[in-house]
Amino acid sequence: MSAERFLVTGAAGQDGRYLVDRLIADGAEVHALVHGQGSADLLASRAPQAIRHLGDLTDATATAALVAQVRPTHIVNLAGITSVARSWAAPAATADVLGVGPVTLMEAAWALQTDGHPVRFVQASSAEIFGDAREVPQTEDTSLAPVSPYGAAKAFAQTMVRIFRDRGLFAASGILYNHESPERAESFVSRKISREVARIRLGLSDRLVLGNLDAERDWGYAPDYVDALLRIARAPGPDDFVVATGQSHSVRDFVVAAFRHVGIAEWESYVGVDPQFLRPVDPNRQIGNAARLRALGWRPSVSFDELVALMVDADLRELSR
Repeated sequence: MSAERFLVTGAAGQDGRYLVDRLIADGAEVHALVHGQGSADLLASRAPQAIRHLGDLTDATATAALVAQVRPTHIVNLAGITSVARSWAAPAATADVLGVGPVTLMEAAWALQTDGHPVRFVQASSAEIFGDAREVPQTEDTSLAPVSPYGAAKAFAQTMVRIFRDRGLFAASGILYNHESPERAESFVSRKISREVARIRLGLSDRLVLGNLDAERDWGYAPDYVDALLRIARAPGPDDFVVATGQSHSVRDFVVAAFRHVGIAEWESYVGVDPQFLRPVDPNRQIGNAARLRALGWRPSVSFDELVALMVDADLRELSR
């Protein structure tokens, strides 16, 4: 067994599930913080070895008590509102969970460290901290200029990671660009596309309605990004690391690749645009330079076309059952 004891917040989400699986395979002791009983039950069926805890990062007292009880060697914070679009409907709650929540965890980690128990903290940050950056590609030194409540909350947490690191805590961040998988929720545009294209291919639908087809993203594969977070957690020292492929594709590119994979060339007749799916502000050029992370040996293992194909194939299998 590994001597590592991980506390993973947001353990029932896409990244959390992959991370818990990976840690268990590595022989680590895993404590999983989840928000509700449904999430706990989901995690229990998938990873019964994980020790599950119900909680909410907005409850600072309970969160600090959990960290003191578990005494982890590592904390990886994946918790929070994951939808940029939804953050516009609940900006205050977004700030509490994504901004203040990580500070609560770092404060608790610092308390353990001052008590003689060092803790490594890794924050799952986001490319949204850069907003509609003029610098392309973005690096760890790109100015923070968020344009959404989600991005602003993540930018605050990113700043606090640096402050705690300067204080002496092993506080690091993975600045995650878009990363997808068959585990992605259908509220995300990538899964919405793969799911609806699969339905169209099977004759279950004839329409895919989206928002901004021209928005460009640096899309990667979620298990690769979880691997990056682990490399950051186990690195010789703490730092901030862009986690990205370095390649940009538009939402339209994702649509075309998905339809092409199922043998439909004339995709335009199936796709519509509805303003209700447009964000108030939508950064157009998010591309990351992961040179610092590549120095740790990290490389993406799945190309853009392979990512789209594996998501569509997963939906085809599920819908065909």
